[in-house]
Amino acid sequence: MDRASLFEELLQQSYALRPDSLERETGGRRLETDELLDVLRHRELLELLIEGPLDRRDIQTRLGISRATSHRFTRWLQEGRLAERRDGRWALTGRGETVAEEMLRFERNLRAAARLEPLLECICPDHKEFIVEPFADAVVTTPTPEDPYRPVARFLALLEESDTFRGFNTTHMVPPGAEHFYASLFDDTESELIYLPVVVDALRSTHPEQVANAIERGHLALRTREALPYGLAIFDDRVGIGGYDDETGSMRVFVDTDDGIAREWARRVFEAYRTDSVPLESTAEA
Repeated sequence: MDRASLFEELLQQSYALRPDSLERETGGRRLETDELLDVLRHRELLELLIEGPLDRRDIQTRLGISRATSHRFTRWLQEGRLAERRDGRWALTGRGETVAEEMLRFERNLRAAARLEPLLECICPDHKEFIVEPFADAVVTTPTPEDPYRPVARFLALLEESDTFRGFNTTHMVPPGAEHFYASLFDDTESELIYLPVVVDALRSTHPEQVANAIERGHLALRTREALPYGLAIFDDRVGIGGYDDETGSMRVFVDTDDGIAREWARRVFEAYRTDSVPLESTAEA
């Protein structure tokens, strides 16, 4: 499956997890808690069999369980139509493979949610379009008392390595005084950015000649939008998301990854916000 198709699948899964969708699909009938717990209790068994068929003795040895327990496990598999005996070995059915794969995905996303907690706290209350799974292995950078600008430094390091830069933001991505950021923005990197009008006004006020020259050369494209959810940065090979403190405007977290599905998500989100934004030339003379 190519990346675009996989992205569509993830997007559909995201929509399918909405409560109203679950109601429509199940006719109001949800799985009982005990049914879900039963799958969780047999997680190691399912993960073992997804590697390939095994006989009962191998299951006993690999899981370190008794003969009686192995019989109970295989009976549970058979009653649930999750596995069947083939040539003396237990092999997952198509249904069983799906359940096992979903268990692995469930655990992976739980770990991802824990790792991404600083970002999720910033962006998820109002923005449900974020898809957690492609960011499961992302680099998560947060401030420390010794280095309150660690997320900013991570962003700047990625920017310096990239020839192109697209994104949007609720504020300046860097603290005042970080002139090497502006050198990249105006001179080194082909950039297309969407900012709040007040941010664009501040940028043009502090760097009037650089902004005008960069736009005139076609090196910088600036657009404005009245509302933006978080910081999105699309580099040559990575995509990053910045979460901000609502009161201070400081970057609380920067998460970045080179995952292809994450980049496709970021591209589509940027294009959606770009479509609903206004070029700087249409709002004021640069």
